[in-house]
Amino acid sequence: MANANPLKEAWAAGRTVFGLWATMPDSFGAEMLARTGVDYVCVDQQHGVIGYDSMVPMLQAIEAGGATPITRVLSGDPYRIMKALDAGAWGVIVPMIESAEDAARAVAACRYPPRGIRSFGPVRASAVIGSADPEDLDREALCLVMVETREGLERVAEISATPGVDGIYIGPADLAVSLGLQPSLEIQEGEHAEAMSRIQEACKERGIAAGIHSPDGGWAKKHAEDGFDMVTVATDAALLADSAGREVGLARAERTEADPDQGYS
Repeated sequence: MANANPLKEAWAAGRTVFGLWATMPDSFGAEMLARTGVDYVCVDQQHGVIGYDSMVPMLQAIEAGGATPITRVLSGDPYRIMKALDAGAWGVIVPMIESAEDAARAVAACRYPPRGIRSFGPVRASAVIGSADPEDLDREALCLVMVETREGLERVAEISATPGVDGIYIGPADLAVSLGLQPSLEIQEGEHAEAMSRIQEACKERGIAAGIHSPDGGWAKKHAEDGFDMVTVATDAALLADSAGREVGLARAERTEADPDQGYS
C-alpha cells in the first residue's frame, strides 16, 4: 500500500502546515531544520545555492528528520520537475507561473500518461512513496505553482482553476517588485495586501491550498490566523545570519559601569 502525502493529509483534516526553507547546500543543516517539528522543509533550487547533487541528500536528511521534503525547482521546465520528483521530493513548487498554460505544463510534468507527460522512472520516489504504480505516484505528487507577477495575478482565476494544481504559493517579494514596490516579505498595505487577498480567495473558491512565504515566526502566525493553508516560517540563511549577528553583537557590546566585570568599586 502506498504511503500518503503528509501535507495532503493535513489539508484534508483542515490543518495549516508550517515549514522552513533551505537555501544552503547542506544535508546536516536540512536535517536540523526538519527536527524542529515543522511539517515540511523546502529545498530551494531556484534562489538557493543548491544543485541537484546537493538536493538529493538534503531530501533524505529532511525525511530522516521527520518532515516532508519538497523542493522549489529552477523553472517550469518539465524535465527539471520530473527529475526532482524522481529523486524523492513529495512535491514541487514551480516559480513564475503567469497563465493557465504555464500551470497546465507544470501539472503535466507531475503526472504520468494519460494525465500528463511524466517519463516513467521513479528511481527514489517509488521507495519514498512505497509504490511504483503510476496511479499512486500521480495521486501523492504535490504540484504547487507560484503567482508572483502582475501577469500571474491578473490570471489567477484561470491558474487556480487548472486541473491538477494542488495549490498556489505566493512569493511576496517578487510580487511586490512586479507591482512597482520595494521587495519585501512583509505584506505592504494597499495594492500588495490586496493582491495577497485576491490570490487567497481564488484558492478558496477552487478548494486548493493557499501558501505563503514569511520573514519570521510573527508573520507566519499572522498568515496562519488569516487562513493560509501552508506557511513557511523562515529561511535557513536568514536564521543563521540573524542568530550569529545577535550573538556577536552581544559579545562585542560595550561594558557599562554597572557591569561587575568592569572592576572593583
